[in-house]
Amino acid sequence: MPPASTGASAATLPGALPQSSPAASAESVADTRLRPGDRSFRRANLALFAAGIATFVLLYATQGLLPLLSDDLNLTPGQASWTASAATLGLAVALLPASALSDRYGRTAVMTASVLAATAVALLLPLAPDLTTLTVLRAVQGAALAGLPATAMAYLAEEIHPSALASAMGLYVAGNSIGGMGGRLVSGWAGAAWGWRWGLAASAAVALLAALAFRLLIPAARQFRRTPVDARALGRTVCAHLRDPLLLRLYALGALFMAVFGAVYNTVGYRLTSAPFGLPQSVAASIFVVYLVGTVASANAGRLTGRLGRRGTLYVAIGTTATGLLLSLGGSLLCALLGLALITAGFFIGHATASSSVGRTAGHGRAQASALYLIAYYLGNSLGGTIGADAYHAAGWSGAAAVGLAAMTLAAGVTLYATRQAIRARRKVFRADFPPSRDVKEIKRRADV
Repeated sequence: MPPASTGASAATLPGALPQSSPAASAESVADTRLRPGDRSFRRANLALFAAGIATFVLLYATQGLLPLLSDDLNLTPGQASWTASAATLGLAVALLPASALSDRYGRTAVMTASVLAATAVALLLPLAPDLTTLTVLRAVQGAALAGLPATAMAYLAEEIHPSALASAMGLYVAGNSIGGMGGRLVSGWAGAAWGWRWGLAASAAVALLAALAFRLLIPAARQFRRTPVDARALGRTVCAHLRDPLLLRLYALGALFMAVFGAVYNTVGYRLTSAPFGLPQSVAASIFVVYLVGTVASANAGRLTGRLGRRGTLYVAIGTTATGLLLSLGGSLLCALLGLALITAGFFIGHATASSSVGRTAGHGRAQASALYLIAYYLGNSLGGTIGADAYHAAGWSGAAAVGLAAMTLAAGVTLYATRQAIRARRKVFRADFPPSRDVKEIKRRADV
């Protein structure tokens, strides 16, 4: 998940409702964060929903257009996939600097600059004369977008009262999901009708409307307190996280799951428009509706974790994704579609489980820990998408599926290693001949990841 940071303020909320007791009145003065029923609460929710749409419409705008790009510019799938991978690569590189800038200049300022700059770049994309220009512009666009995922969760965590934070974050994530699906659908359908340049123009138009809605709706931050950027302290925190084997395993899992997702979704359009299916581009673009399966799966990942534990849920995610990859190798369209649904569900379950474990695992610097997870996540998407597209060009769908299965094999190895470490940690706890102490509780906590 996007990184979150903490903040507090004792500013008084104008127009606060009178309370029935002195204690309640004191609480309202001390805690001015937004709650359900406040007009600013509704505006903040809608603004971040619009920001999520804009971000992911822009980030994945070219993914539904890759076959059209290949046909028009005479590109291999691997070459065309760079227009998708460059954006996620630029985003990954800029995440930590963007989070630091938000600490210095404010959440709303960074989010506004980010979404408007990325939208401005989107308006230039249809004019790109060749692949190189298009790829460079996409990398710049991805870097510009980094300010939103790096800051949005921090804004919500600071401005929204804890009692309503889960619903507010859920709405933001829903905007991400709808934007991810909508960006692919809008560009794909418009591209099928009028060409890839008009597909990119349609995505830019949707993103522009969402960006303007965000700017008009977002309430000014009341809880934010500017903090100086301490590069040395940031470096120490990042290095500490990168030396933590538990966090490294979670980062690896995020990258591996996203590698599968990138490999599959960068090539599925080629597969569906080629023999033996030969679907029209407009129909092939509609396949991204299956993204909704992942939205439902991620929403239920927490419930699954409650029953099976985190590692049990990861095994389910890995197994579901691998089953979908194997099923997709079947020659029928039904197998291809069912396989894609399982791959999508498995990915979202795995990502939701790994990302939610990062904050629980990090004892300090949770915002930086989450940012590092996102960096690994988007690097996995960039590498997996490009390698999968090259494999598809060399060996067809079986090549792309092999890349995905290799990633899931590695993910299974990481999870099995974690299981073995957890068993050892529990044995150490059980053998302890003293009452439960802080050290033993720490072993138990970390063994559960």
